[in-house]
Amino acid sequence: MTQITPDALPAELHKAAGTVTRLLAKLDDSSVAEPSELPAWTRGHVLAHLAGISNAMARQLEYARRGETVELYDGGMDGRTKAIELAAGHSLAQHTASVTAALGSAISAFDALGPDDWQARIAYRDGTAFDGGLALWRELTIHASDLRLGFGPETWSRPFCEHLIGFLAARVPESHKFVLQPTGLPQRSIGSGGTSVAITGMLTDIAAWLAGREPSLGSLRATAAADGVELPDLLPWPAALPAAH
Repeated sequence: MTQITPDALPAELHKAAGTVTRLLAKLDDSSVAEPSELPAWTRGHVLAHLAGISNAMARQLEYARRGETVELYDGGMDGRTKAIELAAGHSLAQHTASVTAALGSAISAFDALGPDDWQARIAYRDGTAFDGGLALWRELTIHASDLRLGFGPETWSRPFCEHLIGFLAARVPESHKFVLQPTGLPQRSIGSGGTSVAITGMLTDIAAWLAGREPSLGSLRATAAADGVELPDLLPWPAALPAAH
């Protein structure tokens, strides 16, 4: 399994940001208002969220440089939701300006980190700057696919899929263990419950399913005790706040 490192992460962030920028260029004002892959969200909602999370991560690093922490969004999750709703209906020019500026701020902030800075504490998940960089990688890559502009989960890289599967192991129900059998690649188990279910298919499809997205390269197959079964239900996405909150 490929493990992403602080040395490798900045290049991945640049690639993900570049993808978002290229997809922005495919839009016009009418298509911004069209539905995204996310229920009740237009592409404008997705773009507003991408700008918001990018600015939020840049702010996490700004405070970390001073040895301080600050909540991810002003006003918490309610503040995040209100900001997205307010910006969702903006014109393409407004979205392009806000997303481009936010990506620039976030990427520059991560580029400026020295070898020891990746372990600086941030409020996000009560974690480190490295955790924040991984989160931004996930957000940019997954939501680029949510824009429905030809960059679906089938384009996700192997390192990204393997990282995402590890992160989303928290979605496996306590009673289950998933034996993931990606086509042509070594199998991997996540979860530690007594009910073992094998999930077979393309690596990108497995990652997409765990992320709550539609697999795009073919059908996933689930088996238990050699019998075909329905794909198991998943627990919610791992909460962004520490358990203590």
